[in-house]
Amino acid sequence: MAIHQPTFRHADGERIPGTWRHIFIRNGGYHLTDLIIYADGLVDCWGLVTLDELAEKLRTGWVATELPDGARASAHHVGSWTFAQAQSWISPEELLGEVRDEIDRLNNRPNSTQRCLAAADAFLADQTEERRAELRRAYLDIPEHLRRYALGDMDSKDWPLKVLVAGPGACPPGADRVVSEEHYAGALAYFAERTAAREKRKATAHPDEPRGTAIDLPHVHHPNGWPAEPGRVGLRNDYPAPVVVDGVEYPTVSHAFWALSTEDEQHRAAIRAASNGYNARKAAEQAPRRPGWEPARTAVMARLLRAKYAQHPELAAILLATGDAALRYSDSDSPRFWGQHGAEGRNWAGRLLELVRAELAAEAAGI
Repeated sequence: MAIHQPTFRHADGERIPGTWRHIFIRNGGYHLTDLIIYADGLVDCWGLVTLDELAEKLRTGWVATELPDGARASAHHVGSWTFAQAQSWISPEELLGEVRDEIDRLNNRPNSTQRCLAAADAFLADQTEERRAELRRAYLDIPEHLRRYALGDMDSKDWPLKVLVAGPGACPPGADRVVSEEHYAGALAYFAERTAAREKRKATAHPDEPRGTAIDLPHVHHPNGWPAEPGRVGLRNDYPAPVVVDGVEYPTVSHAFWALSTEDEQHRAAIRAASNGYNARKAAEQAPRRPGWEPARTAVMARLLRAKYAQHPELAAILLATGDAALRYSDSDSPRFWGQHGAEGRNWAGRLLELVRAELAAEAAGI
């Protein structure tokens, strides 16, 4: 089965999610590598291929599911060995089916297992032979090596599901025993208990509330001055909203942050007098950094943001109006630490804004 470890690739500026599993590639010898499956239907096995091209590589054995005795194999930069009494647990058709399932999962579509479970629910609600035939087709659509895990119950190994598929007096797929009336009654009881447990979980679970769409807070140059109605621009650290810290007023959060990064009073004064946040940072580059600044700077920024929104209720209202959306902050000074661009960056400025927003919301709610 695929290991549900997330990965991705970028294509034309778009982030394509994926997952991966181990495979052997036969290229001269056998090489243990990763088969990376992407949501757009492409698969990377030493090069991106379509599903049809993957099927051809499986047909020819280039993506190998048979491991002959005596063949040489290697895992790059790890080691090499020779196969002896090798056992393979998956056929080309099963691997291809597994890849299709993973593509469905990555796109939030029902995969073969989920379609089978939906067919089982339909059969239990209307126990006709026509519904059983639909259930059987759905069950056989699951790759054979995965027909033990559909119920998520390693003790039963899908036996109750196989009993429903077969019905009394018949052999389930892959089984060597006939379903008795006792077996069938047990399977119906199993699914009744399963349904009751599922309904109980639904009744006691907290409803999932959708999270708001992410909001970008980009760095925008304002050559003609800041807008009179700032909107979300007011959430920028360089927006001219004076903050008072320890009895000293700074023109912006950026001025205060860079001034507090040094203990030299002359440099602090120069930073505070800078015409904008950019020039405050440039002035700070000439100042000696205070001891312990790097590990403390995130806490300093959190303190300054709390001061800004406590001292400017109109900006606090703008921050609260972003709801529970993720805030992605674009920062030219330290893009990998304070900001986020695409999938890169730690976005500490955005994350601290979300923290302060939560504190404001808690205060408003009396929590």
